[in-house]
Amino acid sequence: MTDPKDGMKHEFNFPRQGRDRRLCLADFVKPADGRDFIALHVVTMGSKVSAVANELFQANDYRNYVELHGLSVALTEALAEYWHARVREELGIHVNDSADLTEILKQKYQGERFSFGYPACPELAHQTDLVKLLDANRIGVEVSEELQLHPEQSTSAIIFHHPDAAYFNAQ
Repeated sequence: MTDPKDGMKHEFNFPRQGRDRRLCLADFVKPADGRDFIALHVVTMGSKVSAVANELFQANDYRNYVELHGLSVALTEALAEYWHARVREELGIHVNDSADLTEILKQKYQGERFSFGYPACPELAHQTDLVKLLDANRIGVEVSEELQLHPEQSTSAIIFHHPDAAYFNAQ
């Protein structure tokens, strides 16, 4: 992948399944001699919601803490899904999305979001590279020493638009 800021290429290495279909995320892009692309994103609800949630927790106001925390996590996921829909729209593949909300919620559309730390791309250290490539600090997102995104209500993904892209376990 080429970083538009400095023209440098960046490489993510993904494991291949040792069984079943022997899948690897690289299978969802064209070979090196062809041109293809992937989308990257980092989304967040920001540090303010984390600060308020922490205040509620410290004040032993657990019900409001749990409700605010749960809502902010759900909103972060909804924002990630919104941007994934925007990517599908810009690629023109959204026309194949179901009009039925139930089917959308079951991810019945072309393309898939993969996040570091999950089975198809388990290497959390790549999180640092993704945050750097996207300059996520400008929206207040950073990676902790434990390779977790902060603020907590943040998520990142690599979006593959290949028609066969699907979740799988590389372990």
